[in-house]
Amino acid sequence: MTNVPGPVTGGVDTHGETHHAAVIDQVGQQVADAEFPTTAAGYRALLAWLHGQGQVERVAVEGTGAYGAALGRYLREQGVAVVEVDRPDRKTRRAKGKSDPIDAYAAARAALSGQASGTPKTRDGKVEAIRVLRNARGGAVKARTQAVNQLKGLLVTAPAALREQLRSLDTAALVGACAHLSPGTDLSDPANAVKTALRRLATRIRAFDTEIADADRDLAPLVSAAAPRLVALMGVGPEVAGQLLVTAGDNPDRLRSEAAFAHLCGVAPIPASSGRTDRHRLNRGGDRAANCALYRIVLCRLRYDPATQAYAERRTKQGLSKPEIIRCLKRYVVREVYHALLPVPKQTEDLAPAA
Repeated sequence: MTNVPGPVTGGVDTHGETHHAAVIDQVGQQVADAEFPTTAAGYRALLAWLHGQGQVERVAVEGTGAYGAALGRYLREQGVAVVEVDRPDRKTRRAKGKSDPIDAYAAARAALSGQASGTPKTRDGKVEAIRVLRNARGGAVKARTQAVNQLKGLLVTAPAALREQLRSLDTAALVGACAHLSPGTDLSDPANAVKTALRRLATRIRAFDTEIADADRDLAPLVSAAAPRLVALMGVGPEVAGQLLVTAGDNPDRLRSEAAFAHLCGVAPIPASSGRTDRHRLNRGGDRAANCALYRIVLCRLRYDPATQAYAERRTKQGLSKPEIIRCLKRYVVREVYHALLPVPKQTEDLAPAA
């Protein structure tokens, strides 16, 4: 292909082993497409190929949080404007078909038209480190929950004497008691087999407890250093703050406004009015983990914050249900969180009193 005069826009359909790149001109006409391996040499070849097609204005990359993360980082390091683009919806794919070149060209057209204009997370700072550590912690929490459920499930069918000995204990005491069971050596006896299984599950749960505690100890100072103003908010602990940081990314300034962050967290109000009924319904979009973090903040404030309690009481008298009040409160909280995540302006730092 010959070099196209004027600016061009690139699009990349990302996969685990290969990336498929495409280029369109200023009016959306197809210029060229090619496939490259997902290696350092492949990224260099992809960028060189893009520059060979014309003056690259921007590159739209699918999956900047997954398969396209490494490519996105490399392109930004080389001074290329990267645009985050969602995969085509199912209706479009049914109408136009599915292939790597089709998806790559669709990504480029979405960026050229302005339909896709989001700035991807940089994934190269403290927040990325927090995300990785939280990912491992989350896996340990899920595995611990599964082990606890298994332990309690075995207890339901355990011999009556053992079940009555353990059934009244809470989870922590139950795990401790099961860890100190002394089964006999004859595992053909169901009673000995049950005790052995319970002890192994309890040992597993204790190992997960240690892993989770280690992760919390590592995460707490990282979260505090990354967003000191966020953890200072009422109801925001290291776990909640960590999730909100991961949702916003290392570059929270990529979020154009407080409303954009509210949409990202799934707390932007959705009208559901009809006739004389004026209300808003639950927003099921956005990052549900961030939505859950905001929910936990609201529950904490409803219990301990007098101002929040007064607001809830006033809105209840106006006829709102508790879920509706919680949705309103989440929208207020996300405003505080958004401003706490943004970098402190330089002039504010200069005017801050000396410690």
